[in-house]
Amino acid sequence: MLYAGLAGKGDQGMQNPSGQVDRPVSFHFLESMLPKAVKRRVHALKRLQVQCANIEAKFYEEVHELERKYAALYQPLFDKRRDIVTGTVEPTDEECEWQSDRDEEEELADAKKEEATPEEDPKGIPEFWLTIFKSVDMLSDMLQEHDEPILKHLKDIQVKFSEPGEPMSFTLGFHFEPNGYFNNAVLTKVYKMKSEPDPSDPFSFEGPEIIDCEGCQIDWHKGKDVTVKTIKKKQKHKGRGTVRTVTKQVPNDSFFNFFNPVKGENSEFTLATDFEIGHFFRERIVPRAVLYFTGEALEDDESEQDEDGDDDDDEGDFDPKVCLHPTLPSLSL
Repeated sequence: MLYAGLAGKGDQGMQNPSGQVDRPVSFHFLESMLPKAVKRRVHALKRLQVQCANIEAKFYEEVHELERKYAALYQPLFDKRRDIVTGTVEPTDEECEWQSDRDEEEELADAKKEEATPEEDPKGIPEFWLTIFKSVDMLSDMLQEHDEPILKHLKDIQVKFSEPGEPMSFTLGFHFEPNGYFNNAVLTKVYKMKSEPDPSDPFSFEGPEIIDCEGCQIDWHKGKDVTVKTIKKKQKHKGRGTVRTVTKQVPNDSFFNFFNPVKGENSEFTLATDFEIGHFFRERIVPRAVLYFTGEALEDDESEQDEDGDDDDDEGDFDPKVCLHPTLPSLSL
C-alpha cells in the first residue's frame, strides 16, 4: 500500500524491520509524502471537518439552553433542600421515609438507645455545607481554620445559567445568613465560556470551555477580613539608629480568596485550578449535595478515579481553558 507505515500508532511509534521503534511521523511530514491529487482531497476533507466543528458548537449551545431550561425545573427541589437544611421547613413523616441498608436489629438497637437517652433536636441540618467542604479534598485544600466559623452561616449554593442571547456563562451564588463577618447576603463567581472553534486551530475544539472568571467584592466588617493578616515588623533607621515597629497587612490563605481570582502573568496554574473548582461545584457539589454530605458521592468519585487509572505523565500539565462537556444535572439532592 502507498501510505503503509507512514503514520505510527499514537505516541508509541512503530517497529522497523530491525525491531527498533521509530518515532511517530508528524502529520506535516505525512502530508508532504502524499501525491498532489490525494493531498488536494485531504484538504477537502479538512474543510468538511471544520464544518463539523461548527455544527458541534451549535449543538453545545443548544445543550446550554437545555441546561438552563431544566435548571428552572430543579430549582424548586433545591429550594426545598435549602429550607430543610436551614430549618425553615420541617419535612413530613412521609417525606422522611427512606429505605435504609441497615438491618432490622440495628434499627431496633438505635431506637432503644434513643428512648433511653433522648437526643437534642438541633435546627435543620447543622454545618451541612461546611461538612461537604471538609469532606471533599478539592475544597478542603482551600479551607483554613479561620474560614470554618464563616461557612457555618452558608445556607445554599446555587448555579445560574446565562439568559438566551447573552454570552455563554454560569454563575455560582453562595447564600449566607446574616453574620458577624460581612454584609453580603450572596457572594458570586461568574465563569465565562466559549463554544466556538478557534479559527487558528479549529480541530482542537472539544466543546464549551471556561475562558475567564470574575469574583465579587466582599464587604467585610472591620477587623473580620480573613483574606489578609496584620504583621508587625521592626525597622531600624539607617541614620539615627532608632528602631520603630511598622504594621502592615499581607495576603492570608483563605477559601474566600476564591472570590478574588488571580489574573495576569504567571497565573495559569491558579486559573486552571479555579476553573476546575468552578466546574466541580456546578456539575457535582450543587446537584448532589446530600450525597457529599453523607460521603456516598465521595465513594462514587473514588470508584471513577480507580476506573480511569492514574496518569502520572499528565501531572502538572494544566490548561487554564478547561473544556466542559455539558451534562444535565443529576436529580440527586
